[in-house]
Amino acid sequence: MSELPNLAYKVLTAEQMAALEADGTFAGAPVDLADGYVHLSTCEQLTETVDKHFAGQENLHVAAVDLGSFGGSLKWEESRGGQLFPHLYGPLLLETVIAYGPLERLADGTVKLPVAG
Repeated sequence: MSELPNLAYKVLTAEQMAALEADGTFAGAPVDLADGYVHLSTCEQLTETVDKHFAGQENLHVAAVDLGSFGGSLKWEESRGGQLFPHLYGPLLLETVIAYGPLERLADGTVKLPVAG
């Protein structure tokens, strides 16, 4: 990945998505709180993230996050297989979410990205 993307994605349960909508902020899922940052994935990493960490779960949502708003609280760190993942050291704010919706899959099994509008 030569140039880092300006969008990343957060997978949320229905309850977490409702809390983000209601509160305008999301401190993180239990794994985020334990690790000290909100886990995000690029579009290329999203399907693998869902398959690995959310297998068998229903009522999931995907939020597209504008990474340009976070400044120093966003760090790209090596994780799974040496890939760089965006990690947000602070809360996810609803104002930085440009699109979100229920998790859906395309015919090839990849996760469908939420579209604004």
